[in-house]
Amino acid sequence: MLNVIEFCVSNMHHGTDQLLPKLEQLHDAEVIEYGCLGNCGECYLFPFAMVNGETVAAETADELYDKILEEIKNQEAERSALDKLLDDL
Repeated sequence: MLNVIEFCVSNMHHGTDQLLPKLEQLHDAEVIEYGCLGNCGECYLFPFAMVNGETVAAETADELYDKILEEIKNQEAERSALDKLLDDL
């Protein structure tokens, strides 16, 4: 499944712009930049992104990168568990 990672252009002052090239290298991810994601509180305070609709935030852009990868793994594990549950029905 393709993971959608969304960034707010207004959040780039936190260094999230440095993450885009690294995340674009992931084979199972689409990275999208928007003018605004409607999360002004998070956007002002710290680096954040949306991963498949879930907000991921961190103290630094480097930490955000790690948290994004962790969120993708967690979501994939949840999807896999749900698929197994549905298969067992």
